[in-house]
Amino acid sequence: MINGVVYRSTGSWYDVKLEDGTLIKSRIKGKFRTKGLRTTNPLAVGDYVHLIKNDIGEYIVDEIQERKNYIIRKSVNLSKEAHIIASNIDLAVLLVTISNPATATGFIDRFTVTAEAYHIPLHIVFNKIDLYDDRDKKTLHEWESTYSKANYNNLCISAKTGEGLNKLSALIADKTTLIAGNSGAGKSTLINQIIPNLALKTGNISTTHMTGKHTTTFAEMFDVNESTRIIDTPGIKGFGLVDFKKEELGMYFPEMMALLDQCKFHNCKHINEPGCEVLNQLKQGNLSISRYQSYLSMYQDDPENNYRQNMYS
Repeated sequence: MINGVVYRSTGSWYDVKLEDGTLIKSRIKGKFRTKGLRTTNPLAVGDYVHLIKNDIGEYIVDEIQERKNYIIRKSVNLSKEAHIIASNIDLAVLLVTISNPATATGFIDRFTVTAEAYHIPLHIVFNKIDLYDDRDKKTLHEWESTYSKANYNNLCISAKTGEGLNKLSALIADKTTLIAGNSGAGKSTLINQIIPNLALKTGNISTTHMTGKHTTTFAEMFDVNESTRIIDTPGIKGFGLVDFKKEELGMYFPEMMALLDQCKFHNCKHINEPGCEVLNQLKQGNLSISRYQSYLSMYQDDPENNYRQNMYS
């Protein structure tokens, strides 16, 4: 049996790095397409796989090893439920920009919930700080405070000037790190700084809509060194939630989970229940209103019907 890890997926072919460091192209065995996995992709970047060779010498993925975790979002393909962005992740870095383009807090909160649900450590990294005016800096300080109080680590960087990149490099050392964010947040520029000879294509910001133009169309993993790997991802405009019950949602907001044992009811939904400590702390100004609004949006008013259950059944 030949062992390897998936570095790139382009549809019918997968780039797999073997244990000896050789990068080969492989196909997937047909059985993975008929298992009833309700996802757009049977294999994801980061998957550890077993391969065999067929009669004409092609490498065939015969088995996927059990994933320790994965990051998943609702697919834009309505015939499928979800898309696995990547698997076996040691750290997720969510690249956020206050402007050029602006990242919505609702998007950040959906990503934090997904990382919590799949036990992926998360670091929120604010990029493009070299471009911020006084108004942007004020917002930056507010967001830093909001997410610090929610128990998330923050870091401020400029991928363009290099400010803060030494701290980020230390953070990702000896890990497989997923870098995610909206289109235009600077993922490719950042990765080019970390791996200078890579020369990933970067894009400009649309002056009409102040949004990023997609330059990455598929997830791909790169080696920083022998023990450090980065997974580059396509720019994500929306982040639909999948594969857990909405009644569990409060468990994935750390600041709410910390108060649950103080609520009158052990299954408190933190919406209108008497004796809810979350609502009490919210009234006292100790919890973020924007985070709570995101919670309500996900729980009650989600127009995309993002919650799915028994995705793999």
